[in-house]
Amino acid sequence: MATISKYQTSSGTNLYRVRYRTPDNRQTDKRGFTKRDAELFAATVEVTKAKGEYVAPKLGRVTVNELAPDWLARKKQATAPSHYRTLETAWRVHVKPRWGKVSVADVDALGVEAWIASMGVKGAGATTVLRAHGVLSGILAGAVKGKRLATNPAKGIEGLPRKTAKRHVYVSAQDVARLADESGEHRALVLVLAYCGLRWGEAIGLRVRDVEFLRRRLSVSENAVQIGARHAVGPTKGRKARSVPVPTFVLGELSVQCAGEASRDLVFGGRDGGYLPRPKSSNGWFRRAVKAAGTQAVTPHDLRHTCASLAVSAGVNVLALQRMLGHQSAKVTLDTYADLFDDDLDAVSATLHARYSPENVGKMWAQGGLDGSQQTSESRLPAQKRSEHQCGRRDSNPQALSSTGT
Repeated sequence: MATISKYQTSSGTNLYRVRYRTPDNRQTDKRGFTKRDAELFAATVEVTKAKGEYVAPKLGRVTVNELAPDWLARKKQATAPSHYRTLETAWRVHVKPRWGKVSVADVDALGVEAWIASMGVKGAGATTVLRAHGVLSGILAGAVKGKRLATNPAKGIEGLPRKTAKRHVYVSAQDVARLADESGEHRALVLVLAYCGLRWGEAIGLRVRDVEFLRRRLSVSENAVQIGARHAVGPTKGRKARSVPVPTFVLGELSVQCAGEASRDLVFGGRDGGYLPRPKSSNGWFRRAVKAAGTQAVTPHDLRHTCASLAVSAGVNVLALQRMLGHQSAKVTLDTYADLFDDDLDAVSATLHARYSPENVGKMWAQGGLDGSQQTSESRLPAQKRSEHQCGRRDSNPQALSSTGT
């Protein structure tokens, strides 16, 4: 059990020391308390030891700066290069200046909430704030696993912003055709983006061997993500290869694109034979083609959304669309493109009107059917109540009484 003893400082002040044993039975102490604080600390130590949550105070003195490199190294191995770059930037720009020199034991929930609020005041967007918080929380979670903290003070805090979903931009098949016509040498690429739903990195990572002309499929297994001036090549976002159907008219464009190329050559290679750079947002070839085609402002990724829209309009089922786009589940597809099913909601209202509006119910009743309100109300009754309701109607009819022998 922890013990409390009084001692006197050189200035003559009376303070208290707490002596206790750690879970591995080593004697240690902590001093500098008032009597009340010493009693609270002694009780806390015994409770945490009993619950298996004891953390040696000296282990919590390590700074966030000291733990960050190992956490970032683990993330570098486990995530895509493009994602790791955003994490490293968030650490360097937002987390390190505020928390780098702070001991992990001194990070508290109120301080984290104040930091979150200050970033919002300075104009940081929701994505930036959430990513910075995620980095700090991840580092502190590592400290918990390493028995340097009992709990993660950044977990479950208040004041985190919510990301607002960006409204998808869709263009029509006619707009796609005009855009492809204005894209010159990139015509086939535009059609693949709009009718196969590939991400930009997946499209520019395609090789001739990935175009299966006989099966009318694209084998998508790599994603070339541009990081600065170079490309990092890795698995697709879902980390699974998939087979994507290709409309015959798009396959014809690809056959011209692949003519005379070796099987390992890129289908949409750059001028130097490397990966095609993402078009500049201001004056790149894609933006010029959009202006020339006279369509609404779109990005290459908007063509992936357009593919989903065209597929839904053509009656493609959700499971097939999910596999085509490479989503983890059909739920992700439905959540991402819920707005594409607004027409289904309109159909529901039209069906309910045709079935249950007063004028239509009246017509059905006049025709001698029980499809109107009476049948509807009776069908909603439990079986026993429905029987009683029908018996009640018979009781009011003398002929019915005599015919039943009651």
